[in-house]
Amino acid sequence: MFGNGEAVTHSACSNGSVQTVNGNLEEKLDELRLLMGKVDGDPLRIVGVGAGAWGSVFTAMLQEAYGGLREKVLIRIWRRPGRTVDRALAKHLFEVINSREDVLRRLIRRCAYLKYVEGRLGDRVLYADEILKDGFCLNMIDTPLCPLKVVTNLQEAVWDADIVINGLPSTETREVFEEISKYWKERITVPTIISLAKGVEAELGPEPRIITPTLMINQATGVPIENILYLGGPNIASEIYNKEYANARICGAEKWRKPLAKFLRQPHFIVWDNGDLVTHEVMGGLKNVYAIGAGMVAALTNESATSKSVYFAHCTSEMIFITHLLAEEPERLAGPLLADTYVTLLKGRNAWYGQKLAKGELSLEMGDSIKGKGTIQGVSAVKAFYELLSQSSLNVLNPEENELVAPVELCPILKMLYKILIIRESPVEAILQALRDETMNDPRDRIEIAQSHVFYRPSLLGHQP
Repeated sequence: MFGNGEAVTHSACSNGSVQTVNGNLEEKLDELRLLMGKVDGDPLRIVGVGAGAWGSVFTAMLQEAYGGLREKVLIRIWRRPGRTVDRALAKHLFEVINSREDVLRRLIRRCAYLKYVEGRLGDRVLYADEILKDGFCLNMIDTPLCPLKVVTNLQEAVWDADIVINGLPSTETREVFEEISKYWKERITVPTIISLAKGVEAELGPEPRIITPTLMINQATGVPIENILYLGGPNIASEIYNKEYANARICGAEKWRKPLAKFLRQPHFIVWDNGDLVTHEVMGGLKNVYAIGAGMVAALTNESATSKSVYFAHCTSEMIFITHLLAEEPERLAGPLLADTYVTLLKGRNAWYGQKLAKGELSLEMGDSIKGKGTIQGVSAVKAFYELLSQSSLNVLNPEENELVAPVELCPILKMLYKILIIRESPVEAILQALRDETMNDPRDRIEIAQSHVFYRPSLLGHQP
């Protein structure tokens, strides 16, 4: 198909001007352009695919930083056309606009304010791609972004892209990239892809293994895995855009991860690099599983600090147990995994979803794509991890019973979440029953089992033993 750590000095404002801040963005851009073989007059083309909260924020951050250097870089975002903004959301959006003088002035200056007045009154239907051009992400209305160049034709968006940002949910990644592959058949140059997706699928035969979004992209497009990277970390999209200090890791082949880490790094958003692509990607999906349960426990116990700490102890012990199956050196993942889990339990959409289910404000019949929030990726991850860890070919020794059992038998919270969310044979309240089961082992015992036995199964991540 196809033939670390520098300060910054330029920042493109939303009006396109370039200001000096603390480093040299243009030099970083030039270095990346050189690596990608770009010549004068041929701009670096960066395209975000998917316009959820994180995908939109990530693209907007690049636009704010580099958008003023138009002769050297073009930044766009693709989202599907036709999604309407309902009347209630249009009213709320109008309130947000009028509460922000800078946003109000910008819309008036761009002659774009009137359509929001008409949307508020019900005299006009607003569309998600239309408002995104003005900096409003449908899943994050309360945090206005900078204006973005929005493309609704996928072929137009990606056919000549040098860097593609995958901002799609993992459940949509394969389908969209299979379509993208049709437009790349005649390409000579190989694009570089940065995936933000946190989710997994389980492939049960011929040998059980986890399929991550980067592997889905590789399978769908034929782009070499060396050109596909994962970026993740303990991040809340709206807070990052508001310049709360945050950090992330970009994982993948050294050729790309180091220059991209440098290119993406900003004073408030520190990007490190790591060579362990798949393991970090899987961990990004694993924490979403337990975040849903955390939200349930918080709501069912009226935010009891004691109950939440009991849940945290058990869920982290299960995650540690699972990392011993997936990683040869699991202790190296402890910090990133716990940090990502902590922020997700505090404020992530998966914890929010668990709370809403427990309060009866959402039902499972509504599915895992929620208006104003996007896809709740923890639901599909529960199914994937349960099915994967139920395979008898992965049996491990349970010292207490002195018998071989499927790994999922040592993960009671994962089992209960599967019964609640996937096969729906238990009510939400059953998550508390699982915690209060008198036969449940001390979380420390589960960690000791993992640490004292050789559990590592390299085949789960597609590695050779």
